[in-house]
Amino acid sequence: MEDVNTRYYIRFSLAQRFLHGTLAATFLGLAFTGLPLRFSTAPYMQSLARLVGGFGAVLFFHKFCALTLTIAFLIHVANLAYRIVVKREYSLVWGPRSMVPRWKDIQDFFGNIMWFLHLGPKPKFDRYAYWDKVDYWAVFWGMAIIGLSGYAMWFGSFFARIIPGSWLNIALLIHGEEAILAVGFIFTIHFFNTHLRPDSFPMDLTIFTGRLSEEELKSKHPEEYERLVANGGLKALEVEAPPRWMKNFAWSIGSLAIVGGVIMVVFMAVAFIKE
Repeated sequence: MEDVNTRYYIRFSLAQRFLHGTLAATFLGLAFTGLPLRFSTAPYMQSLARLVGGFGAVLFFHKFCALTLTIAFLIHVANLAYRIVVKREYSLVWGPRSMVPRWKDIQDFFGNIMWFLHLGPKPKFDRYAYWDKVDYWAVFWGMAIIGLSGYAMWFGSFFARIIPGSWLNIALLIHGEEAILAVGFIFTIHFFNTHLRPDSFPMDLTIFTGRLSEEELKSKHPEEYERLVANGGLKALEVEAPPRWMKNFAWSIGSLAIVGGVIMVVFMAVAFIKE
């Protein structure tokens, strides 16, 4: 049972959690609708398509999720630009609060490998570990490669005026293969790093509740914790413990996402084998 005296600190704002929720929901939707389109000859994928009204309906929901994800992505980029350019929050570009990779991330990566092999101490991670930054920039890569190729096919008649028509066939190939890579990465590597590691298993609720306990902050982000204690900034981040309903909601949504993701990875692997 959790200690009632446990201190909690805010990590993600409501807006950040909502944006992440939109990202997660639309990605799940894209994966759920994209796999039947990519492996349309597989019998069970055809059955999956029939559940939502056929491949026409599947394509409609796929485009809807793509458009929603694009809007969420553009809102995030616009917010970043506003905070950096107008509010001059340059710490978002460089420093411990930034998602921009630093030399320390490279050191932490190799240090973590040494720790895995029992050849060195565990690295002291800051606000964001190197795998957090890989996850973050993967979204930009996905929007550039998967997103642009998808929109090129969606608005084929327009893009055919700009690029050779044969390039649309290349776009189809790129879109499908990169999407499979994204699904495999998110539902294996990302899920493991975020939820299934020993210090987070079976689930990290921080992205849902927006807060983490003092013990979690100490163990997962020791360098950030030490810096906040040193500069007196820890007290300003203290908040109430997440209410029970919020934790239950987080467990429900998180469990659905993880189980759904694992099922889709299995479907994808079987489709690859039988293709």
